[in-house]
This record gives sequence, structure tokens and C-alpha cells, in this order.
Amino acid sequence: RGGLWGSLTAVSPQDWEQRQEEDTLLIERILLLVRNVLHVPPDPTEEQQGVDGDASVHDRVLWALHISGMDDLLKFLASAQVEQQWALHVLEIISLMFRDQSPEELAALGQGTAGAEHGEDTRELETLRQRELAEKRARALQRTSRHSRFGGSYVLQGVKSIGDRDVVFHKGLHNLKSYSHDLGKEPRRLPRRRQAA
Repeated sequence: RGGLWGSLTAVSPQDWEQRQEEDTLLIERILLLVRNVLHVPPDPTEEQQGVDGDASVHDRVLWALHISGMDDLLKFLASAQVEQQWALHVLEIISLMFRDQSPEELAALGQGTAGAEHGEDTRELETLRQRELAEKRARALQRTSRHSRFGGSYVLQGVKSIGDRDVVFHKGLHNLKSYSHDLGKEPRRLPRRRQAA
């Protein structure tokens, strides 16, 4: 372990020009080894035997990588301009590190106390929204007492329309007294010469 790990931890931006072909192959092999270890699928029988609070094998491997400093090295390899040749290996390793987590869990972990404050703000906004909806409903119920402009349609029995049917009256009942067949028609205009002086 010491020889392999020592050569991988010796990676730094100053010595990439002096790096031998053997060192490059060794770094690639170590990255592939880490990738292959993380790629091993979980064993369902072993996972069921553990207690609910126990960390899975995958989580224990990740913790070992963290304790050894491998995660910092992976961050360096991913961000260093001169180490771009390892970018796909590092990307695959990082992808395998997060394979058991859902995006929602990862987002919730990073928030901490800000998440609790956000939850409190959300509850506060929800109560304000409910109060506003209740006020809107109350205002809508108050408006129903207003008189509608629609007066309704009534059939005037005994008053015949143009055909043999009864007249359908579309105005309010208070206008019924002034009903005539000419209601709504424009009056005929007399020419000026025929108008009385």
C-alpha cells in the first residue's frame, strides 16, 4: 500500500513534467482500482443482516477513502489544469460515490440549519396564503348579495307575438307595465318636409 499510495500522493502541479511513464501508469491503475472497488454492487443478503442504523459496505468504503485523503486527491485531479487526462476516471469515481444517494437527500444534507429556516419560512408563507384565500372567499360571499343585471326571461301568457306563440319578455318584471310590441325598436323618422311646423 505504501508504494502505490506514495506515488499517487506525490502528484502535484510542480512534478508533472518530471513524471515518468511508470508513474503515469501507476496513477491510472490506482484510479481504476478505486473505480472498480466502488463499482461492486451491494450484496442484498449482507445489507439485510445489518441493523438499520449501520452503514452499508459502500458507505464504509467511502469513509475509508475520506480518512485516507483520497477524496481531496480526487478533487485536486478534477480541478488541476495539467491533470486533465484523468478527468473521465475522476468523474466516473465521483459518480460511483454518489450512486446510492438521491438528489433530494444530497440537497437536504448541504442545507443544515438553513433548511430548517427555509422550512419555517415555507410554513409561514403557507399560513399567510391560507389566510388570504379565506379573505377572498369571504369577500366573494359578500358580493353575492348584489343585484344581478340579468333580470331573467318570462313568458307573457295571453299576449301573442308575431306567430301563435306567447311573448318572451327579457327585461325585469318591474318593466312589464311599460311593455309594448315596439319596445326596443327605433321609431320611424318622418322626413322634415312632412313634419308639422
